[in-house]
Amino acid sequence: MSTVELTKDNFDQVVSDNDFVLIDFWASWCGPCRQFAPVYEQASERHDDLVFAKVDTEAQQELAAAFEIRSIPTLMIVRDNVAVFAQPGALPEAALEDVIGQARKLDMDEVRKSIAQQTGAEGGPQPQG
Repeated sequence: MSTVELTKDNFDQVVSDNDFVLIDFWASWCGPCRQFAPVYEQASERHDDLVFAKVDTEAQQELAAAFEIRSIPTLMIVRDNVAVFAQPGALPEAALEDVIGQARKLDMDEVRKSIAQQTGAEGGPQPQG
């Protein structure tokens, strides 16, 4: 499966409509991005049940800013509308496969519960007793 080009216009829909999306934040002038591109493309062919997407940080500066992308390439994995992984740097094939495998194994109910606990503990009203 080829990669999907994400823009500010289709980003929300692609991420909402798919329960597992890998996003490569890149730019054409970036050497490590160009080195990572074939590794990412090959992974997209091996994992045709997942959505592989790319964000050109030059063309989509608003998206890059919204996700506070400071270094490219940055790989992000979104499962069920939750960013479960984000890391800058061009990953070698074995590392990319490992990250995908770990993300596949995540129990998203546990992830959501953990997020709820963190956000609840960070300033929500505390029970009086």
